[in-house]
Amino acid sequence: MTIDLHCFGESGNAYKVALALNLAGLDWRPVFVDFFKGETRSDAWRAEVNPMGEVPVLRDGELTLTQSGVMLDYIAETSGKLSGERHEILRWLFWDNHKYSTAIGMTRFLMNFLPEDKRPQPVIDFQLGRLRAAHAVLNAHLQGRDWVVGRDVTIADLSLGGYLFYPEPFGFDRADWPEIDRWLSNIQSLPGWKHPYDLMPRAYAA
Repeated sequence: MTIDLHCFGESGNAYKVALALNLAGLDWRPVFVDFFKGETRSDAWRAEVNPMGEVPVLRDGELTLTQSGVMLDYIAETSGKLSGERHEILRWLFWDNHKYSTAIGMTRFLMNFLPEDKRPQPVIDFQLGRLRAAHAVLNAHLQGRDWVVGRDVTIADLSLGGYLFYPEPFGFDRADWPEIDRWLSNIQSLPGWKHPYDLMPRAYAA
């Protein structure tokens, strides 16, 4: 049975899951969600798809999952791929969700998807400072490592790296973080890797 991933190309959290599905070799298809026109905030979406009002949503037969970390765990468990030392993987997934992807997602949204006259520069500057500290943590951890956990790619890599492949500015330059840059190149070299805008339909045209 084909897995449906409700998503849109600009969503970093959706990209983590889409990339995991692709790398795991699972049969899946993207189902476009018109996020920027309010689809996830509609009564119908909350009643029929996700009461949290968020993307992504994964549907595999009768099973519906929300939250990207849960979906990544499910993909690793059911496919037998992208897995490793579970507690260490979860440690990095939780750090990513709390300290990293959340900050990147908000900063990228404020810097790119709000009208210029509504972009709160003090908030952006604060977020950029937090992100510099988080980048430093990840960069230091990757010294002498090809992957975040263990000797092979896991869902921890896909979760932490998901937003870092997007072209829109959010205060991140790979050249400033050599260990992260090397690690991202490792991910890009994996069979089945695709850029987010090649893997999922976009809300905004290029």
